[in-house]
Amino acid sequence: MFGLRRPPDPEDVETLIGAGTRVEGDLQVSAGVHLEGHVRGNVLADTSGKASLFVAERAVVEGVVDVPRVIVHGEVRGDIRAVTKVELGPKARVAGNVHYGLIEMASGALIQGRLVALPQPAAGAAPASPTPGGETAT
Repeated sequence: MFGLRRPPDPEDVETLIGAGTRVEGDLQVSAGVHLEGHVRGNVLADTSGKASLFVAERAVVEGVVDVPRVIVHGEVRGDIRAVTKVELGPKARVAGNVHYGLIEMASGALIQGRLVALPQPAAGAAPASPTPGGETAT
């Protein structure tokens, strides 16, 4: 839970960006990324994949984050879009809108923007089928 400030399982992390590292430009990810440094650019991933971004307490992202799972303990200056889940720790700071599939937010986290729930597919729901007149039946 948030009180433990536990980082992701090392097996889930493919890339570590250290505290002294500064990235200028977009970062395209395909697996787990543990960020301790500073990214000035967008952090992007294929939303159908299992990519995740862990933003440590002293880390900063200046740009849009579009990754299926996002865990923030530091600062994000830009919108977040996480189709799976967003987790915000007690020292998380987000200056932007947060679009989420699921959200977990600890007391003390701050969002300067809107919370926007993304549509979730209904369990076992069949896709809408077209009717003879060309309209979609729901």
